[in-house]
Amino acid sequence: MTIQKRNLGTTGPQVSALGLGCMGMSGMYGEADRAESIATIHAALEAGVTLLDTGDFYGMGHNELLISEALRTAPAALRENALVSVKFGAHRGPDGAWLGYDTRPSAVKTWAAYSLQRLGVDHIDVYRPARLDPNVPIEETVGAISELVEQGYVRHIGLSEVGADTIRRAAATAPIADLQIEYALISRSPEREILPTLRELGIAVTAYGVLSRGLISGHVTPGQQYAQNDFRAHSPRFQGENLQHNLTLVESLRKIAEQKGVSVAQIAIAWVLSRGEDIVPLVGARTRERLGEALGALDVTLDADDLAAIEAAVPADAAAGERYAPAQMAMLDSER
Repeated sequence: MTIQKRNLGTTGPQVSALGLGCMGMSGMYGEADRAESIATIHAALEAGVTLLDTGDFYGMGHNELLISEALRTAPAALRENALVSVKFGAHRGPDGAWLGYDTRPSAVKTWAAYSLQRLGVDHIDVYRPARLDPNVPIEETVGAISELVEQGYVRHIGLSEVGADTIRRAAATAPIADLQIEYALISRSPEREILPTLRELGIAVTAYGVLSRGLISGHVTPGQQYAQNDFRAHSPRFQGENLQHNLTLVESLRKIAEQKGVSVAQIAIAWVLSRGEDIVPLVGARTRERLGEALGALDVTLDADDLAAIEAAVPADAAAGERYAPAQMAMLDSER
């Protein structure tokens, strides 16, 4: 298939209209099958997906090593088309606990050195702090990445989960390609201030969580249980009455999807695609089956009536529960 391209802002690279988020291949949603994960990355590249997204703390380096193996074993032409986006800065303990963030300039360069080694590449295509470090001015962090750009170790600078003021300060320091932020039918807070700021500055969005961790994929059932090492076991939106309420939204969305002859996941992804040419959804498929379903969203056309029906079925702020637990919400500059 031929996948359309979108630009990561006015200064960033051209990438496929859908990217592949690889986090779930490294245990964040319970156990994942390594062979199937690599096969899924290969299938994505073969389909024309060029953007692979990871974080150096996904599985404490596991995800970068997985991507390295997938790229190393892919046909050369596909490997050369791939662009890798890396988030850095999170501290984690041996038990997987989140311990904070470190984006000091010396740490930025250390994180980058480790990522280059694990990925087996000579440069990182887009490099971004995973969260705003409250102890380090964003100018210092972006300035350090800018030095890596000058030295050829990084091609483009990105941001993640920061608010409008931080975006402006970062963009005044160096060219910013994109902001990575959760954006979905039930996660629409970026529309208030962040998206207008990005568009004013010519910065794109790589939208993660477009299916809200699978919540609006149409595949979650009431009472579904998750392992303790699965993010969803602790996510407020997957708990008790919150889950019941949110699944009623999914059923409303399912009616619209069925009328169009597509899946719930496809219509949810298509909605994000419809929000602008400056938005690149990241789909967190862990299997070739889920990847194939996600890619089908590229063939879904939503007209004005469809969009109005979707808005009526799932209004902004209709979801029950925050998108992270309180401790993690407190780390989001984008939600302040």
